[in-house]
Amino acid sequence: MGHLKSLNLPEAGGTPARDAVQAPSSGSRAWIWVVVAALAIGGFWYYRSAHSKDAADAAAAPATGGKAGGKGPGAGNFTVPVVVAAATKGDLPVYLNGLGTVTPLNTVTVRSRVDGQLINIAFQEGQFVRAGELLAEIDPRPFQVQLAQAEGQLAKDVAQRKDAEVNLERYKLLFQEGVIPKQQLDTQAASVGQSDGAIKSDQSQIDNAKLQLTYSRITAPISGRVGLRLVDPGNMVHATDANGLVIITQVQPIAVIFTLPQDQLPQVFDKLHKGLAQLPVEAYDRDNVAKIAGGKLLTIDNQIDTTTGTYKLKAVFNNEDNSLFPNQFVNTHLLVDTKRNLSLVPLAALQRGPQGTYVYTVSAGNTVKIQNVTVAQTTAGMVGISDGLKPGDVVVTDGQDKLQDGTKVVPNQASAATSSNSTGTAAAPVADPSQSNSAKRSSGHTPGAKP
Repeated sequence: MGHLKSLNLPEAGGTPARDAVQAPSSGSRAWIWVVVAALAIGGFWYYRSAHSKDAADAAAAPATGGKAGGKGPGAGNFTVPVVVAAATKGDLPVYLNGLGTVTPLNTVTVRSRVDGQLINIAFQEGQFVRAGELLAEIDPRPFQVQLAQAEGQLAKDVAQRKDAEVNLERYKLLFQEGVIPKQQLDTQAASVGQSDGAIKSDQSQIDNAKLQLTYSRITAPISGRVGLRLVDPGNMVHATDANGLVIITQVQPIAVIFTLPQDQLPQVFDKLHKGLAQLPVEAYDRDNVAKIAGGKLLTIDNQIDTTTGTYKLKAVFNNEDNSLFPNQFVNTHLLVDTKRNLSLVPLAALQRGPQGTYVYTVSAGNTVKIQNVTVAQTTAGMVGISDGLKPGDVVVTDGQDKLQDGTKVVPNQASAATSSNSTGTAAAPVADPSQSNSAKRSSGHTPGAKP
């Protein structure tokens, strides 16, 4: 039995039983930790999701006024701040608008009419000159010499004629006495006639020399504004020079040539040829905002441009303040008619829809109503209504995008500068601080608002 004990076999109720109990105990603790970790992760995720939802609700609350979906007490009770203007009675002019170019009535390139050296420039560049004023001088000495020669030749021929005339008188006495033949008398008479011809030729030479001497002084042929000089003193100038000395443009008065569509020709042609009064024309700047000058229609062209379908017209302006400049681009407004006794409202009040043109009128209780109107004329930011509106009616000029028939509004009168704006765009009014919150709430949740 001793050798069996040396094998160290486990005894009953010894170490194996204890090991079996210990192994399951350590495994159970590991699973418990796994479950705890899973619960912790789930709790953290739930808390994060709930917190994010609360933050989103809090951010959305101011936009909805603290009422989900716009629901709650008083959600439909709101007013819309608008800008209004009262309709007035008056006349509205009818203008035809075109594009024009300022053109001088006369343009002259001043050239020399004789050849010679330019010795003097008597004008300042850009100066206004009168017709007949001295502009430049050419050396006159060669022409003075020619004049002296012609005058000397005239004196010589006059003396020869006197001698021939005296001889003719002698020959007449001798012929009467029969001393000389008739042929000699006739020859002497012819000599006197030749002297007369020479005298006339000499006189024409004198006149020509004086004319050349006059041409050596170059004067302004018209009144106007001179440009930059094209030749400097000291240069030789010739009558055949192409460029000339200077260019003069007549700017008082001045013309504007503009075009209109051919469809408008009968209306203008009829007014022009009735001759009752000249049609007024106004010139505006490039942006068609500021008026530059006013003038009268002079005439129309005798043909239509087939490439553009337009015809040319010419208007004349006094241009006393020199506001118009040659080759300047302008917008022209030609007054051809005037519509009388219309209801006038700003252009911003006019709306268009499937039912036609209409306006929003403000009635008693500050509620708006859709009013169909008939437009007679639109000019310079104003609309003339011939039917559907009467003077004194209050119309909405700004804020119509939030309105429908029956909407309550808070009317604000447009300022004088806004109502007279030629573009017809009304400026936004200064909102009342007590109404700012209601305006914000109604900006995005207006029931039944027009798109």
